[in-house]
Amino acid sequence: MEKYENPAFSPEERADDLLGKLSLEEKMAQTVCIYPMGLIMRRDSSEMYREACRNGMGSISCMEMRDLTDPKAVAEYQRKMQTMVIEQSSHHIPAIFHMEGVCGGMIAGNTSFPANIGRGSGWDPALEKEIGEIVSRQEKCFGISQILAPVLDVSRDSRMGRQAESYSEDPALAAALGSAFTKGIQGQTRSDGLRADAVAKHFAGFHNSQGGIHGADSLTPPRLMEEIYCKPFQAAITEAGLRGVMPCYCTINGEAASTSYSLLTELLRHRLGFDGLAVSDYTGIANAYNEQGLYESLADAGLHAMQAGMDMEWPKKEAYNDELMGWFADGTADVEILNTVVRRILTAKFRMGLFEHPFALPDDVRADEFQHAEDKAVSKRTAAQSFVLLKNNGVLPISKSVKKIAVVGPHADRARYLFGGYTHISMKESVCAMACSIAGIDENGGYITKDYPKYPGTQVQIDDAPIFEQITDAIKPSCSSLLEALRASLPDCEITYTRGYPIAGTDESGYAEALAAVQDADLCLLTLGGRYSSSSVSTMGEGVDSTDINLPICQEHFIREAAKLGTPLVGLHFDGRPASSDAADELLDALVEAWAPAEMGGEALADMLTGKVNFSGKLPVSVAYNAGQEPIYYNHPNGSAWHQGASIGFPEYVNCPHTPRYPFGFGLSYTTFAYDDLQLDRREVEPDGTVNISVRVTNTGSVAGTEVVQLYLRDPHASMVRPNMELQGFARVALKPGESKTVTFAIAPTQTAFLNSKNEWLIEKGEIEVLVGRSSADICCRDAFTITESAVIDGRTRRFYSIGQV
Repeated sequence: MEKYENPAFSPEERADDLLGKLSLEEKMAQTVCIYPMGLIMRRDSSEMYREACRNGMGSISCMEMRDLTDPKAVAEYQRKMQTMVIEQSSHHIPAIFHMEGVCGGMIAGNTSFPANIGRGSGWDPALEKEIGEIVSRQEKCFGISQILAPVLDVSRDSRMGRQAESYSEDPALAAALGSAFTKGIQGQTRSDGLRADAVAKHFAGFHNSQGGIHGADSLTPPRLMEEIYCKPFQAAITEAGLRGVMPCYCTINGEAASTSYSLLTELLRHRLGFDGLAVSDYTGIANAYNEQGLYESLADAGLHAMQAGMDMEWPKKEAYNDELMGWFADGTADVEILNTVVRRILTAKFRMGLFEHPFALPDDVRADEFQHAEDKAVSKRTAAQSFVLLKNNGVLPISKSVKKIAVVGPHADRARYLFGGYTHISMKESVCAMACSIAGIDENGGYITKDYPKYPGTQVQIDDAPIFEQITDAIKPSCSSLLEALRASLPDCEITYTRGYPIAGTDESGYAEALAAVQDADLCLLTLGGRYSSSSVSTMGEGVDSTDINLPICQEHFIREAAKLGTPLVGLHFDGRPASSDAADELLDALVEAWAPAEMGGEALADMLTGKVNFSGKLPVSVAYNAGQEPIYYNHPNGSAWHQGASIGFPEYVNCPHTPRYPFGFGLSYTTFAYDDLQLDRREVEPDGTVNISVRVTNTGSVAGTEVVQLYLRDPHASMVRPNMELQGFARVALKPGESKTVTFAIAPTQTAFLNSKNEWLIEKGEIEVLVGRSSADICCRDAFTITESAVIDGRTRRFYSIGQV
């Protein structure tokens, strides 16, 4: 037995041994990927892929598993591809299979979960870890050992079409949830020993792109980058041992993220301490040459990427090409650059257990391991926590006196509208869309190359074709639409349905029928918003950005017309960006932010509307009045936004407040909560000490509820400009009517550390204000403590947040 074949040796030892045995061709093969197209490997394509893998293969994309409707076929597909790779590798090196995982896998029968922004509304790291465990277990069943999640982007701009992939505008909340998800993905082995790596994305500053445009230049200076945009990545590395990172598409400080040594080595590996695999977003390296005008050739781009610390090129060989291999062969490029990345790739494969467990599980074993009875219950609980009650004058929960309900809106009767981007359904829909917007995948000829039916006044494709409903029926046949769930929950209530208006544009042709239904009802439920999905059938998603963050005209106008009839109106907003509407604020009796709640979303929302379950969601982002306020975020620097000094200028825009429509952390309940008895166990603390901060929370209403207690810190005077406040702790607290509980937060001074003028992480002595309350704009209790001495620390070991203990 060769040393590399012996699992008694460490992954690093095995990798070193195998590396020395590989030819140059075999080494280069480990750095690239193939993207098999189509349901099965036809004879013609089979030969093409066999040729591509003649020296082995680093990674295989599992995107096309979305087309397979039978789990057995998925397993067969994986086994066939892996066998082809292993048989052609002289050292029998298996490929890594990778798949998206932010909302679950794209595998027949998998469990789907709400969009990240909805899970951010739940403020529940423990639940996020459960989701990561389920996603990891289900994907590992099919031999997938690299899961493209969590998304650790901090999002401050609702124009960006991918906002819903982000947990939050706040780096501490994103850090807590992303670290938990990473632990879930990486924490458990498959029954036979296979492990999965999480691949966090999109490093870094991705959502800070100019104009909210996907992949545009990111104007992110180093301090902002490391303090804000890198914080979730640092937490996942430090707390969860994150093993994979995918850079973003942006250019940053004159460099492409995919080829930047300063980003991928100096920042990611040296300062943040990352020691796993860096993998390119699809075509990210080639884009540096083809789109961003860098370097003299694709091979030159590939060399810069490899030197920068990019280990693998996905989804196909473009820049890590034969010309680059020739440079290593003739000494034009130092072969140690190649050896470094291949060593990391091989180490990862040994660590995953791929050499011992390269295949999907046998069908009988997989059947027991793939789906557990509680998986859908976790998805439903996640959906329930994601809903945010933004407004309610008492019309909710639905009264037993209500006998007739009019449901109006395009989302209510379509179960597929419950699913957001990067779910199995949305990724399958993208194949049927007339124009593809998913970066690196040119399935349908790119952006708007064909004429197709559009909603009036928009470029959004009308998606009434039967094929779209057939996708949902095939992938999630048991998923209830909201309308079906409401009828099941309210069997004694007459519920009518009319479409009324579309997801986008100006079409008002359905008003007459819908308004007649509203007038004849005791209550009207309006589904509002666009479609967070993929490609031309979506109003937002990857590559689908917008300068308009408000409701479409057809919906805004309908609210005003319906309000004239006097029937109570409840808005239910489905989308990937938060609801922002003047008409909704002025005229609706209640408004619920429902995001994209996935397969259990209809049932979960019906439970909320009927009062079976109480609302507990809190906004993870600030909600702008309009796009002119973007980017908007609560933790802006002192002296900025709505904390601008009176001597600087007027406190508002001429046509709009500086403050958001709804603040970060806001969310209502069917009950009310009171805060008191804020206590600090000390007034002074050393840099390496801890301050225990407690507060009493009481349910002052008549029904049980869960409050998300939020603790913010503020450094009023520092040597560098600091945020006006920063979330540093939070806790979900369940309370019965009249019940009180005390929540305690262990706050470390390292949580206040910032980068000084020397780019060192500094805990600075001085007063730190403590603010505890219901949201960033509703502070109930205040106090302060003093840090007695300054200290320079290793930023990798600082504390990133505190989860309160009851």
